[in-house]
Amino acid sequence: MQLFKKIIAILISISLGLVFIYSGYTKLLPVIETFEFTFVDIGIADWYAAPIIARLLIGLEFFIGLLLILNYDLKKFTLPYTIGLLLLFIVYLIVQISISGNTGNCGCFGEHHKMTPLQAIIKNVIMISGALVVFFLHEGWKIKFNKLFLGFVGTTVLLVPFIINPVDYAYTSNNLDEKVNYPLELNLLFEPEDTSKVEIPKIDLRSGKHMIAFMSLTCQHCRIAAKKFRLIKKNNPDLPIYFILNGERSKYKDFIDDTHADNIPSSYCLGKSFIYLAGAELPRIYFLDNGILVKKVDYFELNQYNIEEWIKTGKPQ
Repeated sequence: MQLFKKIIAILISISLGLVFIYSGYTKLLPVIETFEFTFVDIGIADWYAAPIIARLLIGLEFFIGLLLILNYDLKKFTLPYTIGLLLLFIVYLIVQISISGNTGNCGCFGEHHKMTPLQAIIKNVIMISGALVVFFLHEGWKIKFNKLFLGFVGTTVLLVPFIINPVDYAYTSNNLDEKVNYPLELNLLFEPEDTSKVEIPKIDLRSGKHMIAFMSLTCQHCRIAAKKFRLIKKNNPDLPIYFILNGERSKYKDFIDDTHADNIPSSYCLGKSFIYLAGAELPRIYFLDNGILVKKVDYFELNQYNIEEWIKTGKPQ
């Protein structure tokens, strides 16, 4: 009977470890940006610190996951840290619900498997319950060079996210047409031939400085950009950001539920006009100065501080 209990505890511990490692992997790849955004959203990091914190937390998930799979010193070390990390995630999810409600994707499994914050809390409570079962059934294995092992493995695993998906503050676009400093044909938006396909923008984009983002409601990269724009607008409501949206209007609610970007004004543009202005690769993000397209960026390069500097000085970074 005792052996049976130990086998059950070992299997539960390995299962918990695999969940931790998979959770870290799905946050890290293919895109880590949405996970980074959450730390800006809840106000514990700026745009420069968030990528560091995100990767450290993913590294911690890998570390805990590996120790659980190895059944390493469960009762005295691994399980207390496991439960502590899960409780930290629960607190974070409660904060997320208080800020944005129980809508959209909590980001627990990145963009691979979408869960609401409440579903994620339930998942974490179940994992804590599993950890407690293991705690009372199995002490785990120990090795002779305890501190040396933890130090080496911990440092190595924490560095893995920085190696796989390095932080790059100096990212520059390499897939955009470099042609700039020409008037964007905004008459396609303000003087449309077919008003059933083109909704005249609510703001006069032909005058003053504006950030315009052309997005599809179903494009995953557009949604990542919209999440980033929402936080930029939240941090500085005075920034002139505008969305030109493409897609079925019935998809708008799902787009907003996922991105929470209803703080940014938008209008629709369908058909040839959208393709002519935006091109084939989305999202397309333009710096406009009195109707002149002065810079193009993609969502990786999008930076709140650069936008603020452009508004202030007139020189896009």
